Amino acid sequence: MTVVSRMDTMPVVTQGTLLDGRIHYKQFRDGNRTGLEPVLMAACVPARRGDCVVEGGCGAGAGLMCLASRVPAIAGIGLECDSPTVALAQANLRENGFDSIRILHATLPLMPDDSLLSGPAIRRIDHAFANPPWHDHASTSSPVGRRDMARRLPRADLAKWVGSLSAQLRHHGTLTLALPARLLDHAISAMDDSRLGDITVFPCWPRQGVAAKIVLLRGRMASRAPARLLPGIVLHRADGAFTDEARAILRDGQALLP
Repeated sequence: MTVVSRMDTMPVVTQGTLLDGRIHYKQFRDGNRTGLEPVLMAACVPARRGDCVVEGGCGAGAGLMCLASRVPAIAGIGLECDSPTVALAQANLRENGFDSIRILHATLPLMPDDSLLSGPAIRRIDHAFANPPWHDHASTSSPVGRRDMARRLPRADLAKWVGSLSAQLRHHGTLTLALPARLLDHAISAMDDSRLGDITVFPCWPRQGVAAKIVLLRGRMASRAPARLLPGIVLHRADGAFTDEARAILRDGQALLP
């Protein structure tokens, strides 16, 4: 990545790419940096052409853009609590031509006032997804405020995120989460409380024989289908290079699940 000069009052950003150069992606030099999680999460969302989506805590828009690159003509909203990051995500979407996706300032579990997020009377969202902050507020804080907001969340608030996002879903719409494996039980319980069934657990193994740190979890609104534990994906070979399966997701933008 190369450093891009500060513009107006925006913090310094770096210029990079996603999906092997297909997406131009700016993010703040100081703060929470995008990892594999939003790319993997986007690959797990079963969106189809013309669907409407919402992402909670979208950051600079990596997950939304990866999904929009794979699935043509989706529309939707990204929700982000940090105002400079909202502006950066909007700029990223414009630069890449994703004009049907908007970024709104919001702090989950509160939803902004928007025609797509109208509550239980008329639900317009086909798919919701989120990579919530992974660390409890009791953990060590980061000296960079923007990074701290992206990393730390009270454990009880994960259930509030799940409840708020799932409340926007159409019948049989899906909610997809990218989480650390240690929060899996808590997230499954929250999904069950929010009437999400057909819960699918998809582990991301760092290497063969190594415990999964990242888990992708997907539930379907009002489904009665039983839960499934899938084989998952091994991300790295023994030499540290990405496996062929991981490259198909991270570079070619293929879907992980139907």
